Amino acid sequence: MARTLPGTALAMVLAMALTMALTVSSACAAAWTERGVASGGLHGVLTLPDVEARGSGVLILAGSGPVDRDGNLPGLMNNSLKFLAHALAERGIVSLRVDKRGVGSSAAAGGREEDLRFGTFVDDAAAWSAVLKREGRVERLVLLGHSEGALVATLVAQRIRPAGLVLLAGAGEPASAVIERQLKAAGAPERLQERSREIVRSLMRGEAVTDVPAELAPLYRSSVQNYLMSWLPLDPARELARTDCPILIVQGTSDLQVSVEDARRLHAARPSSRLEIVETMNHVLKDAPSERATNLATYRDPDRPLSSPLVPAIERFVR
Repeated sequence: MARTLPGTALAMVLAMALTMALTVSSACAAAWTERGVASGGLHGVLTLPDVEARGSGVLILAGSGPVDRDGNLPGLMNNSLKFLAHALAERGIVSLRVDKRGVGSSAAAGGREEDLRFGTFVDDAAAWSAVLKREGRVERLVLLGHSEGALVATLVAQRIRPAGLVLLAGAGEPASAVIERQLKAAGAPERLQERSREIVRSLMRGEAVTDVPAELAPLYRSSVQNYLMSWLPLDPARELARTDCPILIVQGTSDLQVSVEDARRLHAARPSSRLEIVETMNHVLKDAPSERATNLATYRDPDRPLSSPLVPAIERFVR
């Protein structure tokens, strides 16, 4: 027969069980709700804190390529922007994160790649800004752009003057310089680096390039050259100097794609901006070493949390 536990021991077991149940219940109970939002054939997700109060609303804009609203690329799920939206909601901040035209739930609105221009994403982000401002609980609009989305947010800020602008891992130099250093960091052969520079010079003159090496086709295929011609002349620092709103610039020291020097260049363009350097944070906003292989492994780790100083820095600025 099983022995009966003495009263004290039984009480301890019951107390532990109750504590565990409450902990699990608390962990499972989200401090926010989400609902889908559609506008002009594009789709996003609005994250609303459970606390019913008016305050800031953050429009989250993803980076270059087929990055979806959660910060994921095909085969590279890291959930960085999803985690960011949920963390802001836990702090009482509304956010809207969106699938870009041609990506995720907005794939059907993509159209032909040949017709895409950088300004298309700026127009779309401006339209999403209006959607978020109409949300009853939003009284202050903050634009937050990650990576290439930082430049998109900057150009939108020139149009609408938001309550704040957050540039998260945003380049401080034109795309031509960013591409050049990324090819070098990736160990591309010198002949390809030189050919890339030649192609960029042609595109900057508005001249299409037909003889693109196969290794560079993902960057310079003919269908994307019109987009590149609209993007390459833009200087993020020069564009930022044309804005007139409070600015937060956040950059991680383990970012393989954008450097601390980029952040400092942006800060120099608007010296009144707030600059936050996050030690060991990489491009997908996770803590990682600077060693390339281990760093890149975090791009496909959907469970790794955000770097801990990131959200408090954004919250302080947004509030």
